[in-house]
Amino acid sequence: MELVTLFEQAVANSKTLAEKPDNETLLKLYSLFKQATEGDNSDSGPANAFDFVAKFKHEAWAKLKGLTKEEAMQQYINLVTQLKG
Repeated sequence: MELVTLFEQAVANSKTLAEKPDNETLLKLYSLFKQATEGDNSDSGPANAFDFVAKFKHEAWAKLKGLTKEEAMQQYINLVTQLKG
């Protein structure tokens, strides 16, 4: 099956997990999704310095800079597969 199709299926599967993942895993899913769909994070960060959720999301995505979209898709697929158990 094509990588994009597997990725789209993993995105759908991530919404039907039996248990909500911990915050660290949610950040990993978010950052891999953003890297896979948009590429490197070019934002300067959240406008509100007290929006800690946005700050953590921004930082998690920024850490993936240089990871190809294909690599991010594969890592996302692997993580969702692991979470589905």
